[in-house]
Amino acid sequence: MRLDLYLAQQTKLSRHQVQKIIESGGVRVAGRTILKPAFKIDGKESIEYQLPKPQESFDLKPEAIPLDILFEDDQIIVLNKPSDLVIHPAVGNPSHTLVNALLHRYEKLPVGSEPFKPGIVHRLDKGTSGVMIVARTPEAMQHLQSQFKKREVEKIYLALVFGKLPMQGQIDKPLGRHPKKRQKISSHTKKGRSALTEWQVLESFGMDLSWVQIRLHTGRTHQIRVHFAESGHPLIGDPTYGRRQKSFKDWINRPALHSWRLSLTHPTTNERMQFEAALPGDLLELLEKCKRDYAHTS
Repeated sequence: MRLDLYLAQQTKLSRHQVQKIIESGGVRVAGRTILKPAFKIDGKESIEYQLPKPQESFDLKPEAIPLDILFEDDQIIVLNKPSDLVIHPAVGNPSHTLVNALLHRYEKLPVGSEPFKPGIVHRLDKGTSGVMIVARTPEAMQHLQSQFKKREVEKIYLALVFGKLPMQGQIDKPLGRHPKKRQKISSHTKKGRSALTEWQVLESFGMDLSWVQIRLHTGRTHQIRVHFAESGHPLIGDPTYGRRQKSFKDWINRPALHSWRLSLTHPTTNERMQFEAALPGDLLELLEKCKRDYAHTS
């Protein structure tokens, strides 16, 4: 029997919840940590696991928060997320989220295994702006989740990082929870999952800064921020993984990261679609300051 099926039966959790526990390193079989949900067992092994803490209950109230809609039909919503908007309710942010705004505009969205994330098939950090997609039907939600899981969605980001990078390159380092600072992500972990980040430099500002276009081949938590920080080129304005330089605190108050382009297949028409979100004002202003105050090279 598959490990995830066995634990789903034993715990009464959904299979998706069990898979997340396994993939995060929370299950040991015969004293060995297992990361693959499909791992085969015969049911006689000693199996250790920790159940997730009960999820805090949130009252999902519709809120009249403006949304920048790039495209919508009866299956999907594509929007340009502002950097100051959290995706869904969580501890510390029980309201005033994208989900609250979506429920005000669309009233009903499909609910998957996580009831406080209706319609959400992927996420952007609060400090990240740009294009993202939301499902309007259960069928669209399942189809889009499958595309993300199979890495069929092309995700292109723009970022400003410290230092001068080679004109192109990639970072291939597994990522997981930091072994000591559990709120952070790191490659220095025994339970990392594959993470591949590819980049090309669009503009260099002397030896000080690089404006880069980034393609994510995987979608791990904080992937871009951690990969560049650990390579010695943290994102400008990143309070968690970046450098504390007073001069840039006056320029931008969030990571200089923008989800620029998203390409995927429509859930019902099977048409390949591409969406782009224009740079927000703070990043446009940041680039102008770089061109003005730093030596500029192409």
